[in-house]
Amino acid sequence: MEWYTLGRPRKSSRGGPGPRNYRLILLCLCLLLVVAAGSLFFAGYAWAKKHITLLVDGKEINLETRVDTVGDVLKTQGIRLGPGDRVEPELAAPVAEGMRVAVKRAVPVTVTAGGKTLKLRTAASTVREALQKAKILPGREDIVTPGLEEKVRSDMAIRVIRVRRVVREIVVPVPYSVRRETDPNLLRGQVKVIRAGRQGKEKQRWVLVYHDGQEVDRVMEASQVITPPVDRVVRVGTLQQVSRGGRDVRFSRVIAMVATAYTYTGNNTACGVYPRVGIVAVDPRLIPLGTRLYVEGYGYATALDVGSSVRGNRIDLFMESAAEARRWGVRRVNVYVLD
Repeated sequence: MEWYTLGRPRKSSRGGPGPRNYRLILLCLCLLLVVAAGSLFFAGYAWAKKHITLLVDGKEINLETRVDTVGDVLKTQGIRLGPGDRVEPELAAPVAEGMRVAVKRAVPVTVTAGGKTLKLRTAASTVREALQKAKILPGREDIVTPGLEEKVRSDMAIRVIRVRRVVREIVVPVPYSVRRETDPNLLRGQVKVIRAGRQGKEKQRWVLVYHDGQEVDRVMEASQVITPPVDRVVRVGTLQQVSRGGRDVRFSRVIAMVATAYTYTGNNTACGVYPRVGIVAVDPRLIPLGTRLYVEGYGYATALDVGSSVRGNRIDLFMESAAEARRWGVRRVNVYVLD
């Protein structure tokens, strides 16, 4: 059914919302948008706040922060880093809920390696790490003191001893042995060489150990005889009795000596007795003074004198006159040391 006002048709009010209803709907929608935006804002504000733990200078600090990076955390706390100080995680790392940030202060240490000493500051935890930071790499046999796993402390002195092993091969002589054989036909004290000895040769392998260039040890690893030595063979006399001047002379040993002669000098002998025939001068280191002797070509004698030129296997015989001494001259004789 239609109604006409001023000649125009008009729909019934039950056919749809009027202008006033549209305004109400728009107002409700705006209120919903404002509430949603506020919720998102407060939710983001609460989400940006993080709880972390800061360890610095031996202290543990629990913090609430909204900054983005570890570097920002230190900056907001007024923590300054010195040379060599270390931060874990790194400064650029993003801050996360429950994170632990540790600041390790560097300490002074000295490192000696290969004879050179380096002073540095390091935040390393162990000696191994400190050497790695200093770019000093110990070899497998190098000696490190303190040990590589020792904790680093302030003013620690770290030493790396460079160990080097050198292998050398050398040839050395091998001494020969002397084989003695008794001979009853030789006078006691006399020695006759039957075969001359000859040295051998041996190749040796040595390992030389050096610490910082100085030799500290050497060990022979192996040896091999190249040429064996040849023994020296000698015969040693055992005969202790000879017949001289129609008499048997028993002796303890015989000595081959060079004999000279002297005569009166106006002085007594070294033993204080006046010189006479039968007194001889000897080297007391070889024949003690007072020893009874038998000298071939001279006869029985007693060692009672010494002389400046009488040394070793030399003997000086007293003669009654200078002419006899000259006639004797210099001879090689056997001197028998009597029992």
